[in-house]
Amino acid sequence: MATFQLTLEYDGAGFAGWQAQGQGERTVQGELLRALGEISSGAIRLMGAGRTDAGVHAEGQVASVRIETRLDGETLRRALNAKLPADLAVIEARLRSDAFDARRDAIAKRYRYQIWNGELPSPLRAPRFWQIREPLALASMRDAAQALIGTHDFASFRGAGSAVRTSVRTLSRVDLDGESGGEVRIAVEGDGFLRHMVRNVVGSLVEVGLGVRPPGWLAEVLTARDRTAAGRTAPACGLTLEWVRYPDAPAEPAASPRSEPGIR
Repeated sequence: MATFQLTLEYDGAGFAGWQAQGQGERTVQGELLRALGEISSGAIRLMGAGRTDAGVHAEGQVASVRIETRLDGETLRRALNAKLPADLAVIEARLRSDAFDARRDAIAKRYRYQIWNGELPSPLRAPRFWQIREPLALASMRDAAQALIGTHDFASFRGAGSAVRTSVRTLSRVDLDGESGGEVRIAVEGDGFLRHMVRNVVGSLVEVGLGVRPPGWLAEVLTARDRTAAGRTAPACGLTLEWVRYPDAPAEPAASPRSEPGIR
């Protein structure tokens, strides 16, 4: 038996999320298990660093897999990519100690959310951006985002169906880049995330950007610890998991060489 760390890139549009499901829905984990089953006839243990929702993309999702194989990492990567569909790829496969667990050992993750703030439709952006036609006040959104930095109870941003023991998380960065009337990117980095947390944060920041709420409102939402106090859930299509970091990895893992964050 050997344990590998798999770094994955996928287009989430065709998946019902990461987690394998019993209703026959197509999932990232399910496709990986199918491909791994064609390579190894033994037992397979596959664990993802996080359960991305239906429609959410990834440039650097990480999974740990324990399988019966004599293949090295590079050969396993090539073998899996030969069997995986076009919307899912293994970017790297690295041999790890048997104790490695992609979920338990992760110490930080970063998500990127993309907004197209243009008035006109953009067919090329549509699969990866949430279009908001009204101009966004990015300065107000940046001011509001500061309330989220640090360790807080993010219960107000937790989606229904979450069964975690605690909703306390630590965010180290919430960065907004771009320009009103153009492409806007919101990068959120932290030690872990709740179900729909980033999408709910983005939906709330957009309310501030549209002038529906003042910048200080986000601090009130945090204190409320009530999902109904926050804004709408942003669409899944705009969200991408950029990377997952581990104690023995660089401070900021390199992005996938094939990733294209936006349209230039």
